Amino acid sequence: MTFPSLPALALLPLIACATLAAEKPAADKPMLGSKVFKWEELVVKPTEVGERRDVAANPTPTMTELECHISMLKSGLTSHPPHVHPQEELIILTEGELEVYINGATSRIGPGSLFYFSSWDAHNVRSVGAVPARYHVFNFLTPKTRSNPPYPAATSAAPAMIRSQVFSWDKLPVEKTKVGFRREVLDGPTPTYERIRCHVTTLNAHEAPHPAHHHPVEEVIMVKEGALDVTINGRTERASTGSVCFFASNDEHGLKNAGDAPVTYYVIRVDTEATPKAASL
Repeated sequence: MTFPSLPALALLPLIACATLAAEKPAADKPMLGSKVFKWEELVVKPTEVGERRDVAANPTPTMTELECHISMLKSGLTSHPPHVHPQEELIILTEGELEVYINGATSRIGPGSLFYFSSWDAHNVRSVGAVPARYHVFNFLTPKTRSNPPYPAATSAAPAMIRSQVFSWDKLPVEKTKVGFRREVLDGPTPTYERIRCHVTTLNAHEAPHPAHHHPVEEVIMVKEGALDVTINGRTERASTGSVCFFASNDEHGLKNAGDAPVTYYVIRVDTEATPKAASL
């Protein structure tokens, strides 16, 4: 495939900064195993534009690095100037309102909404609501991330690949299930993932989506509201609103609504070159 040279030249100032950050090695960090990151245990760090809670920045059995943090952005402020980077990013807005910039276009979204930034696409966010915006950031780095050419995915990615876009909460289709509701968000290949899937599950009181099980695809859970009992390899922990769970490849895990009210959570699965394919879901 031949890529036009102009976009790359125009993005050189952004690429120079982004490449340094993207190439910070994770090899010297411990391998991340299945874990519950409890909201109440995350350390709050003030920033120039709000605050930040770091969750993880580690290699996993199938990813070069899983990086996750939670940002609070004060009203009227931007996260940073528009920038680009090779790693693909999925962000979930839990409080406030954001103006999301992608490749020159902007969209305004509210709580519950998600947005996806593909490789090398220019992006940033601005808090535009009456209250600060709070959002969870997930960067999934794979072996393809480092080698992906510095051309915006919007103009260089194959037609079947998922494009950078926003998913407004009030526009997600709702499907009724035996135990609650399900909202599909995205499903498909990207420039650096074999496949990414995301949906939102709502469980009625004391329900479970399925028995404890395991699969080769690594999975991230983020609790939107309510509380989950999360079982990993036979051990159960409570995950409340804002908490993040990571299930490493082939570790047994199970979920159950821990309360008398519905619980809603986001599910993200990423297939990479290193994901065992024979039994991949």
